[in-house]
Amino acid sequence: MFFLFRSIDFDVIFPLVSYFLDYNILFLTGNGVSYIDLLCFCLFIGVIGKSSQLGLHVWLPDAMEGPTPVSALIHAATLVTAGVFLIIRCSFLFEFSKFVLLIMLILGGLTALFGATSACAQYDIKKIIAFSTTSQLGYMVFCCGLSYYNFAFFHLINHAFFKSLLFLSAGALIHISLNNQDIRKFGSILTLLPFTYTAMLIGSLSLSGFPFLSGFFSKDLIIENSFSFYSINTFLDFLYSFF
Repeated sequence: MFFLFRSIDFDVIFPLVSYFLDYNILFLTGNGVSYIDLLCFCLFIGVIGKSSQLGLHVWLPDAMEGPTPVSALIHAATLVTAGVFLIIRCSFLFEFSKFVLLIMLILGGLTALFGATSACAQYDIKKIIAFSTTSQLGYMVFCCGLSYYNFAFFHLINHAFFKSLLFLSAGALIHISLNNQDIRKFGSILTLLPFTYTAMLIGSLSLSGFPFLSGFFSKDLIIENSFSFYSINTFLDFLYSFF
């Protein structure tokens, strides 16, 4: 970015992007690769690692060291969502790279599916929530691939709240059960910890998109708009035109 624009200031870069669309670099093949495509792809590689997308996702389930209040804040609201926020902040740049938007669309969708299905096979309460986080991050990246950056940011904010609630509730369960994390050994939580049970139930319902909770509004917006403007035929036509 600095080599091309001689700056890393967004206020300087964004007005100049349209002037560098024809700039190519010889890279691996005889054909020139667009500087903008290469720049956006390199930025997205950082997002893949930071936001635990498929291929560089394995660190997140093993990084849950609590879950403590600090861990809940870091892993639900700040650390892992920084990659998605980078895409949103650089959206003006990404809009000039159809190639990277297509990669975001495919990889985000696969990550959302993979994370959700992986969570269904876990017994560790921390890893269940961690894989759920991976799935939701894939959901946000998928939304950015559709160019709905405002919806992705809306879901990012909502996710920070209901996922932090789940992490804190999981921490209370682990603490009260003397560091047990196996959900097969939990039971009668409603009787023992009614407040924690209620908090986890609300967080789970919001995560699943239950009507009139925060997760419902952001997830329904993404699904509704992607279904309204895109279909499988549109996607296949886009692939055909690209290749």
